[in-house]
Amino acid sequence: MEPANHFTVLRRYWRLLVGCTVAALIIGFLLTPAGDAVDDGKWQCKVAITPVAGAGESVRADQVLSYAQGSDVTTTAAKKLGMTDVAALAARRTVTAASTQMLVFTTTGPTQQTCTDLAAALSEATINGYSQESKKSADESIKRLRAQADSQQDQVNSLQHAFTKAGAADQPKLQPQLTAALNALTKTLTDISTLQNYSQTDAIQQWGSIDAKEAGGSLLTSPSRGVRLSLAVVLGLSLGVVAALMLSRMDTRLRTRNATEEAFNLPVIGEIPQLGRRLRRLREPLVVARPSDPAAEAYRSLRSTLLLTGPESLSGRPGQERTGTARKARTGPAPVVLVMSGRSGDGRTTTVANLAAALAETGRAVLVLDCDFRHPQAHLHFGVGDGPGMAELLSGERLPALDDLIRETGVDGVRLITGGNTTAYPAALVLRAGEVLRRAREHADVVLIDTSPLLHANDAYDLVQHSDAVLVTALAGNVTPEQADRVSELLARTGVPVAGVALLGTIGPSGRRLKRDGLRTGALLIGRTGGPSARAAAERPAPAPVPAPAEEPAAPAAAERAPRPDPAVAEEHHRAAPSWARRPAESVAETTLQLREIEDR
Repeated sequence: MEPANHFTVLRRYWRLLVGCTVAALIIGFLLTPAGDAVDDGKWQCKVAITPVAGAGESVRADQVLSYAQGSDVTTTAAKKLGMTDVAALAARRTVTAASTQMLVFTTTGPTQQTCTDLAAALSEATINGYSQESKKSADESIKRLRAQADSQQDQVNSLQHAFTKAGAADQPKLQPQLTAALNALTKTLTDISTLQNYSQTDAIQQWGSIDAKEAGGSLLTSPSRGVRLSLAVVLGLSLGVVAALMLSRMDTRLRTRNATEEAFNLPVIGEIPQLGRRLRRLREPLVVARPSDPAAEAYRSLRSTLLLTGPESLSGRPGQERTGTARKARTGPAPVVLVMSGRSGDGRTTTVANLAAALAETGRAVLVLDCDFRHPQAHLHFGVGDGPGMAELLSGERLPALDDLIRETGVDGVRLITGGNTTAYPAALVLRAGEVLRRAREHADVVLIDTSPLLHANDAYDLVQHSDAVLVTALAGNVTPEQADRVSELLARTGVPVAGVALLGTIGPSGRRLKRDGLRTGALLIGRTGGPSARAAAERPAPAPVPAPAEEPAAPAAAERAPRPDPAVAEEHHRAAPSWARRPAESVAETTLQLREIEDR
């Protein structure tokens, strides 16, 4: 993928990028402590705490760890160091159990001295505090044992007194009780002595010296909220970019010119850029409402390409004769161009409206027939109210006069027959389309037909046999290669010449254009090897030739100056091209000159 295409992909998935960035920002905000409470950990110090000799059995490691992690130790150390922010001091120390008989304090600080002082203060606070707690607990135990010893002493005295007064026969019976009482008293006194010795010394002690080393902080370990949030934004944006590129690889929908030509097996003869939301809401053709917009120029380019590559009757000069309200082409029946798409939402009706307006700019009278009986929309694009139209014209037993149904639009040179009020089954309405289209050819220079999507209804397939050329529209990102291949397959069976594909909604350059020599335009590409529609169309008889106007003697001279293609290449395309495309280079050059003169006017 080229670098320019990467930016196109990121622009397409901008919502994903924003979502990943915002999610990472929120997570970083929740996981980062408020403020810059922690100093940069440039130095790291460790100190170990172990029980004193002989106190290993009475000291429990879990109790020492719980006490060391409590607030009493932190508060005492902060008071000794003269610090008022206890939370900041707590954030600079961690305590873990290295084993069942050893705890390790780890502290950080901007300098070695501050780090060492904090480790020493925490060690001293833990040793003194736990020793005091141990002494307090031992004193309470001694007090309880002394009360127990007094009770046991009274019991021994009582047994001794009874033993003394007893006779020789009763003394052996009292001896075991007296011995047991003496043993219990001795054990209690021993426990009291042990606790007294334990309370007079510390329960835990510092093991060795404080280990200090330079740690060197980094951005990844920085506790600053601003730095961490910045890192979260970068991480979220990176994840979004990776996800967007992966989704782009998985998305097989057609978005570029090259992919569209390969999928449809047809040339892309027009690329319409993506329209903004305001332009999409317009209720008139963009060519008329915004004539200088890039999209309007793209529709004019589509018009010129269609005139050059379409049937010869389409590239002829517009007629000048009128009969009543009908306008007749002086050169013969008007050509019929069917604008169709594979699926809904491909901009078919929008293309019909703008193409009609662009053709009217050349002086041609255009008649638009809305044959989309399932969802007619053409009248909305031309600002015309709904009313009787093609549905009434095709459903009646007797064909009414077309003049009664043809309606003027807000675009000069463009008239419209609306879809009408469909009451019958739409598929049955197109059965009489042949006679209606024959009569419609007499009322304009060009007839444009808007119909239902080919893959959703059969209307377009029935109308295509009455057309002189077909223009396929496709919205970038709306058609899959499988759908495009199916459209190409269905069109190949009809044998009607396909002018090409109009690709709508493109963002920036959609692909590299194929190199063509001389006058090899889209019409010649239709007959390239592998084009089923072109091979079938080559067998159709050519329409009546359009005689060149006698009042323009400059055309032959322009034809002589026109560039000529390579003979071998031109002969190959000449054999493969449809009959209406097999015209001499002089005729193409003459038509080009005529179009330029009309546009200049």
